[in-house]
Amino acid sequence: MMDRRAFVIGVGSGLLAAPLAAEAEQGERVYRIGLLSEGEHPLSKPLADALRELGWVEGKNLKFERRSADGGDQLPSLAAELVRLKVDLILANGTRAARAAKEASKAIPIVFNLGEDPVANGLVASFARPGGNLTGFVVGLYDEKTLEVLKEALPALRRVAYPAPGGPDTAERRARAERFAGLHAAARALGVEVQGIPVEGPSDLDGFFPAARRAGVGAVLVANIAWFRPYLERIGAASVKSRLPAIGYYRQFAEAGGLLSYGPTQFENVPRLAAQIDKILKGAKPADLPVEQPTKFDLVINLKTAKALSLTIPPSLLGRADEVIQ
Repeated sequence: MMDRRAFVIGVGSGLLAAPLAAEAEQGERVYRIGLLSEGEHPLSKPLADALRELGWVEGKNLKFERRSADGGDQLPSLAAELVRLKVDLILANGTRAARAAKEASKAIPIVFNLGEDPVANGLVASFARPGGNLTGFVVGLYDEKTLEVLKEALPALRRVAYPAPGGPDTAERRARAERFAGLHAAARALGVEVQGIPVEGPSDLDGFFPAARRAGVGAVLVANIAWFRPYLERIGAASVKSRLPAIGYYRQFAEAGGLLSYGPTQFENVPRLAAQIDKILKGAKPADLPVEQPTKFDLVINLKTAKALSLTIPPSLLGRADEVIQ
């Protein structure tokens, strides 16, 4: 049997060991990252996985503060909340989230994931030298190439509709209008006319395809706009219902029934965003980290939709497809 003295020593050792172990576990600093977006942040889990490979483990040395807005008007207050929490970094998904974060703090590093030009939006000074406290990844500046793919799929195409900025005159709307000026120039070179149909928020999506059909277009180009992401499958299904050929920017669009999708390989941005975050948490300044862009693109063709619309996709394009949905 254990005598009383041994028991007391054993219990005392255990009581001492517990706080010592806890202190060892708590010795490593826990960094906090604010995730700011409209709707659920699309990169939350993939980003956590990518950061884990770099040694940042949620629950150990990393904590996410997730803030999701139901609409753009909620973003400023959510960004201010993250600033009050004194997070070490904010990952903003979309132009509106990035702008809200920038307006909330000039000191906290901000990494963005955008579908639009951050220079035109006034978020950074340049891609190579962002300046200030922002840098990130831009996934959406390839509208002209998307239009080329659509034209190759439909050689007789003459008129195309796209979602144009609507609502009040804001910096974001002006930047998006400037972005689509390049699309108009590319369209002229292809012998195609493009027409913008105003889309300001999710409530405008249901009316987009009926409006495009009334405009007499032959197809639709769904550009990469950050807040579209949660609705992409819905938009793809709506394109089938409208019987208008359409091209979107991620494979989910074609998988939901859209005729084509052409865009960056899914989640190519995640490890590169994680690398930027890793550098910043280790002391690098966002001002010195170039804004990055995709290097790999996927083309998906939905032949079921093509047959339903009585369309024949040229063999040359089929041969280049990364995936063909039969």
